[in-house]
Amino acid sequence: MSKPSRRSRGTVTVQDVARAAGVSAMTVSRVVNGGSNVRATTREAVLAAIEKLNYSPNSAARSLAAGEATQIGLLYSNPSAAYLSQFLIGALAAARRAGCHLVLEACEGERADEQAEATRSFASTSVEGVILPPPLSEAAPVRAELEAAGIPWVSVAMGLAPENSMNVRIDDFGAASAMTRHLLELGHRRIGFIRGNPNQSSSAERYRGFLAAIEQAGLDLKDMPVEQGYFTFRSGIVATERLLDRSEAPTAIFASNDDMAAAAVGVAHRRGLHVPNDLTIVGFDDTQLATTVWPELTTIRQPTAAMAETALNLLLAGLRTQRGGEMAELDEQVLDYELIVRESSGPPPERSSAR
Repeated sequence: MSKPSRRSRGTVTVQDVARAAGVSAMTVSRVVNGGSNVRATTREAVLAAIEKLNYSPNSAARSLAAGEATQIGLLYSNPSAAYLSQFLIGALAAARRAGCHLVLEACEGERADEQAEATRSFASTSVEGVILPPPLSEAAPVRAELEAAGIPWVSVAMGLAPENSMNVRIDDFGAASAMTRHLLELGHRRIGFIRGNPNQSSSAERYRGFLAAIEQAGLDLKDMPVEQGYFTFRSGIVATERLLDRSEAPTAIFASNDDMAAAAVGVAHRRGLHVPNDLTIVGFDDTQLATTVWPELTTIRQPTAAMAETALNLLLAGLRTQRGGEMAELDEQVLDYELIVRESSGPPPERSSAR
């Protein structure tokens, strides 16, 4: 049995009227708006239900009757300002096209109790559904509070979709494999890898894709130094310093996002290394930062804005289905990625000097 929506426990909604009259929410909307294509008996049943329930139609109710949510929430906390900026742009544009309102709320706390409290407060507002971009898409306290409040959500950029939810992602495994193959085709045989935040499944999928491509090439994984990062610029600096301090430094560095790749470029410049003649550096996401640094980054284009738009539309479709009295389909959308080759990648030094 499906869980009643939060609105059904509060004020009278257009769905309550529809159930009482035995008609669809769309039919109630036609009656409220004076539509002519409604049978007289149906109109009388709807008007009787409106009077019995003391229903007062308003613009929000009319929007709900049309199948759209008046307010969709977006709960965010991301260390990458470049990623978050692209995501918000996509979500705001999609909300405008869909005719709904997007309510933004930051959830900066890292502790479980802080995340739970922030989500609980957000859930007490009038949001009908919530979009969870990373890393909150994988925050168990956040999902638990939304579940308890009966609010559907859609997660974004999770490497593996959670149960009882909708998800939008790319093939992180395939994308990381493609980037690794690009480096191998350039001639690199010592590739350093900077992992993303260990709390995000996309990090694991990107690392797994890297390892798979190395193994498929018949190379020894021991020759591929790996350092832990956290998707932040600062963690990229620390990881790159450690990679370059090794007795056998890598000829290429594959960072799990553009922030860490940009940090690696900065470290290389400070050490007097030319990118890419002395060191190839590649990233992941293709945020605005990728074309802000010099040289511009070779990276994986993750369609961040399109993922936000897809998440919003997926959530709206689920809400429309739910309001029709059916269980919303827990769907997952996998969008295409693209390998973008720019100036930061080239052959290893020994091959570069031989040209």
